[in-house]
Amino acid sequence: MRDFLEYYAIKSLLLFTKILPISFVYSFFKTLASLFFKYDKRRSVLTLKNLHLIYPEKSDEDVLALAKEAYESVGITVAEILLMLTDRFDMSAMIENTEEAIEKLKKYTQNSKMGTILLTAHFSNWELAAHFLAKSGFPMLAIARRGNNLLIEKKLTTPFREKYGNKNLFKDHAGGGIIKCLKNNQRVGLLVDQKASGVSSIKVKFFNQESYTVNSIAILKLKYNPTILPVFAVRQKNGKYKILVKEPVDYVAEEESDEKIRVSKMTQKYNDIMEEVIRAYPEQWFWMHNRWRIGK
Repeated sequence: MRDFLEYYAIKSLLLFTKILPISFVYSFFKTLASLFFKYDKRRSVLTLKNLHLIYPEKSDEDVLALAKEAYESVGITVAEILLMLTDRFDMSAMIENTEEAIEKLKKYTQNSKMGTILLTAHFSNWELAAHFLAKSGFPMLAIARRGNNLLIEKKLTTPFREKYGNKNLFKDHAGGGIIKCLKNNQRVGLLVDQKASGVSSIKVKFFNQESYTVNSIAILKLKYNPTILPVFAVRQKNGKYKILVKEPVDYVAEEESDEKIRVSKMTQKYNDIMEEVIRAYPEQWFWMHNRWRIGK
């Protein structure tokens, strides 16, 4: 019963998004985000703890302001995802550097022999980045966590993510699909900024704090040598976006003979790249996640 109620609640939100002015949709979800910050104390307190941990030099007032900006950013992202679901988001108008981004994508992937891993994070509107890549001729196998509500996952989330040619694959059985994709010289999209556990994780630094991080990109790089390409959608002050395509990460820690140390150093490199982007636009990262297992 709960799955059906949640599903029809989302369907109602989609109807609301489809018929009301776009400016109102943005305003509504930014307001909703501020209410979540005020009343969902578990997440808001965690967000403040995360920010204090990473920015100990900031005053309480500055941390509070940044936390509120981060919540507003999530509100904007939710509004835009719903607008994308209802075909009211003009991607061509909202991305300012389409030609430049496509040229870089072509340049950095044209010599790939064993596919490309697109490295990104829960940053700004990450779903927009995936849609842009697919629509621009760079579809990928997108690895994602299976949603708790299987009805929403089947009816809404997966069709949305596969709209322009991407393929959605759940983490719990992604290994074989990733390897097959790379061997066919295709692309795989991975968000690797959240906490990890088990044999697929390794402890490295993220924002100078020890944190368990997915080690699979480094392992795949050493075994198959795919191109590792960091890509992010960066929201501008005017509300539009620039697609940030960074240079491929070729580092394989050749100075080390021990494979575990190589994997560790390579994984650290990937974290450093994500951190650099997040530090430049801290309000656009998902600080509500318990990345450093604070309080546990």
